[in-house]
Amino acid sequence: MNGIDRRLLPLFGYPQRGWIDIGRTKLTKADFLYRLTHAKAAMTRVTLIPGETRVLFFDQLSEKLGLDREKLEKAYRLYAPFPEGVIWPDTYYIPIGITEKDLIYYLVGRSMRRHRRLAEKFFGIYDEKKWFRYVTIASIVQKEAADESEMPIVSAVIYNRIKRGMPLQMDGALNYGKYSHVKVTRKRIEEDRSRFNTYKFAGLPPYPVGSVSLEAIKAAVKPADVDYLYFVKGREGKHLFTKRYKTHLRNIKSVNK
Repeated sequence: MNGIDRRLLPLFGYPQRGWIDIGRTKLTKADFLYRLTHAKAAMTRVTLIPGETRVLFFDQLSEKLGLDREKLEKAYRLYAPFPEGVIWPDTYYIPIGITEKDLIYYLVGRSMRRHRRLAEKFFGIYDEKKWFRYVTIASIVQKEAADESEMPIVSAVIYNRIKRGMPLQMDGALNYGKYSHVKVTRKRIEEDRSRFNTYKFAGLPPYPVGSVSLEAIKAAVKPADVDYLYFVKGREGKHLFTKRYKTHLRNIKSVNK
């Protein structure tokens, strides 16, 4: 290819963005330029929603694209800096026939560039360890908040409890991995010995619980200026927040009536 080809290419058309199937391995230059601008790619749309875990997202990729689940995991361990919370929730258009390694390389690379841009926007620098601490907080906020308006308040509760040395005691942290949609029961709390069990272990989990939205990130970076320490889901789906434990017990009682 040379500079003349750059000027010839518009005569054929313009290449589409993404992966395309040229169809052959041996072509004349003219045929190559034509196919480059006219070939179509078979794409599949997959969506990672905020709050969902990598485990269930990989189940979806494996089913829709016919990919090997273990190879996806192996590639993820190769490219991703953390076991969870790396892949940005979004709708992706994936070419049919892509390999597991190429897919994960693409998803992780694109997502990490997004993380870097956001960190630099908020803080002016990108410190990976520090940034993913915020992502970890955001992932719990994502699981716990009833809606976006509650996110800064839930975030404040997390910071307030950590500051006081209190365990977070949040069910959302136990919705990690394959437990993403599993109701947290008393038995589960008693039996789960992972660091995600914030009833047993103080502080944050070792890494994010799941994927996070921009709104959850904003809440983690800038929590609400409130002194709440407790909350319980009310009958209307919204949470009742309070600073005092006695008030919290009354709220629980009123909800369970």
